[in-house]
Amino acid sequence: MENDWDVMLPLSVIPTLFAFVIPGLTEASDRRDPLQSRLRLLQRLHYIGSRLGGRDDERVLRITLKIVTVITLLLATNVTFAGEASYDYTGHIKYRSVLTDYPSDSLFQDFIDDPAWDNSANLRLNGTVQKDAWSGRIDYQLFTLHGDTVLMLQNNPGLGLFSPLLPDDSRRLMDLTHVINESDGSVTAHRLDRFYFDHITEQTVVRVGRQAISWGNGLFYNPMDFFNPFDPATIDKEYKAGDDMVYGQYLQQSGNDWQAVWVGRRDLMGDVTSKVTSTTAKYHAFVGEFEVDALLAKHYDAPTAAIGGVANAGGGILRGDIVATNAETDNFVSTVVNYSYSWVGFNKNMSGILELYYNGFGISNGDYSPANLANHPELVKRLARGEIFTLGKNYLAAGMTIEMSPLWLFTPTLFNNLNDHSGLLQLTSLHDLKQDLQLILALNLPYGKTGTEFGGIDSGVPGRPLSVGASAFLQLAWYF
Repeated sequence: MENDWDVMLPLSVIPTLFAFVIPGLTEASDRRDPLQSRLRLLQRLHYIGSRLGGRDDERVLRITLKIVTVITLLLATNVTFAGEASYDYTGHIKYRSVLTDYPSDSLFQDFIDDPAWDNSANLRLNGTVQKDAWSGRIDYQLFTLHGDTVLMLQNNPGLGLFSPLLPDDSRRLMDLTHVINESDGSVTAHRLDRFYFDHITEQTVVRVGRQAISWGNGLFYNPMDFFNPFDPATIDKEYKAGDDMVYGQYLQQSGNDWQAVWVGRRDLMGDVTSKVTSTTAKYHAFVGEFEVDALLAKHYDAPTAAIGGVANAGGGILRGDIVATNAETDNFVSTVVNYSYSWVGFNKNMSGILELYYNGFGISNGDYSPANLANHPELVKRLARGEIFTLGKNYLAAGMTIEMSPLWLFTPTLFNNLNDHSGLLQLTSLHDLKQDLQLILALNLPYGKTGTEFGGIDSGVPGRPLSVGASAFLQLAWYF
């Protein structure tokens, strides 16, 4: 596990960073002398910069200081000292318990107890401050994990290649994750999942720092959303992982808008280069009763173009995207189309989704052996980066949400690989116990023959597939 970071921003300086950078939170004497205020802001910035880092990567420090310096100068120069700043604080505490069964012939049996039991707790504190058109946000996470899967991944890090134990900031522009304590089967860490400043007017948005963005019209599978997408089978999708980026949006009088994003990343040497960063522009337009998206991007070293749309159809909503990628080895096209519909049945509110997904990077013949995966490097790259979560080419997903009562939602969902006929049935039950207390119960039931994606892919060891059986999920969340 990675315990060393290029840049570590001490969490003790986070509160003072907001106080030092946002005008209007400075002392009254600063307000009487704006020039002196700017000088003091820069002096404090250098103090904060001296606290950044813990290794010799001066490039990281310079980039971080440039970003914060630009924001500081803009704030100090353009924001008047009239009016007061407003604050908002929210958060939650979540406890999660997962019990997982492994088939008797699974290779995982050699590395983990069966059934495997894992528990985790997560504290999240979200803070925002706003003054006129300027605002900033910091989301802090403190989490601890304990259990059999934690121990397995500690002893066998390679098994977590596509499902890391902790969020990994080693390739992000800023490393804002720190392991507090680690022992056999347990790890405690904290991090910043959001850390940005923005300027918002009626027509423009400029946001700099760690943030999250979601594009595309896929509801389960979303090929246009290549910035930290959710695994389709993720149960809790409340917060998407943030990336370090510069984001801009321009809203036209017609309601159409332009969006542009630059995402900074590091290569294996720790350098920020165009081969690992992303630059993207997207246009969203209303054409009659339709909505249309057009996207151009250079994602890592692959030029990408996409088009998508939304339309009303038959009382429901039809959505779809087509994404074309000019990768290093070949050209690939992925598509998704879905239809959602709501109705009342048996005196209960219901809604359903049907989605078809074509993974252009996937394998169509059902051979997921290590040797064949090696013949699909573009697929393996995207699996490792957490952009794709499927091995095959053709998928059908169907889901329904039933309002059993105003405080209880039941959601059965089916994910099916149409190439090898394996799949996953997921049953989720969400209960609002009180206004700020929520319980989620879920059951995951994979099916398929040995050698299929959900039945257990070939591990390379004869008769020992990488298979996972049924699992039970419980999460209790308190919001404040």
